[in-house]
Amino acid sequence: MHPATRRAIFRRLQAANPSPTTELLYGSPFELLVAVMLSAHTTDRAVNAATRNLFPVASTPAAIVALGVEGVKPYIKPVGLYNTKAKNLVGLAQQLIDRHGGEVPSARAELEALPGVGRKTANIILNMVFGEAEIAVDTHIFRVANRTGLAPGRTPGEVEQALTANTPAEYRKDAHHWLILLGRYVCIARKPKCPTCIIRKLCEYPHKTPPTPPAARRLPLPSRARTRRRRRTR
Repeated sequence: MHPATRRAIFRRLQAANPSPTTELLYGSPFELLVAVMLSAHTTDRAVNAATRNLFPVASTPAAIVALGVEGVKPYIKPVGLYNTKAKNLVGLAQQLIDRHGGEVPSARAELEALPGVGRKTANIILNMVFGEAEIAVDTHIFRVANRTGLAPGRTPGEVEQALTANTPAEYRKDAHHWLILLGRYVCIARKPKCPTCIIRKLCEYPHKTPPTPPAARRLPLPSRARTRRRRRTR
C-alpha cells in the first residue's frame, strides 16, 4: 500500500472518531489492567458485565487478594475461561503488591511478567495508561490489517511490526482503537459491510461486499389480467 493511501485511511478514521477509546469500563489503571486481562477470548460486553459487579466490591490489588480465587470466580463467570482467569487475577494482584507497591508498572517486561498478561495486554496498558504509541493486535486488527492491505502479516507479531513501522506518527497513538472498532463493527469476518465503510475506496481488499441491489418493483397487472385473476378465485 502506498504511504499516501495509508495516511488517507487514518485521516478518514480520525475525522469520523477524533477521540477513540476502549469500550471496556474502568476507573483506574488497575481496573483497566484487570478488564483487558479478562477480555482474552471473550467480548468487551461480557467483561463489562463481570466488572460491573466485581469492581464495586474489589477494585484494588489488596481487595482482589482478599477475595481469593474462589471469591473472585462468581464475579467473573460471564467471561470465558473464568477458572483460569480467576487464578491469574489473584496472582496478578499479589505480584503487584509484592513487587510494585500495588501500582501498575510502566515497563513492558514487568507487565508481561504478570500472570495472564501477554504482549497485547501490555501494549494496551502502555498506550492508554502511560501514553506510549503502542499498537495492540487482536483478531479484529489482524483481520483488518491483512484485508485492507494496511499491514499484511502471517502472525500478530508481524502485523504489529508492520503497523508500527508504516502508520504515520501522528496517528500511531490512536491506531489501535480505530482499527479494532472498524473490525468489530464494519470490517467483520464473514460479510464485511463494505458499502457503508468510510475507507472502502482506499481499501485493497479484492472481494469487497457489493451493495445490495434495490428490490425489484412489482408492476401492476393489466386490467384484463386482474379481471381474470378475480374470476379464478371465485
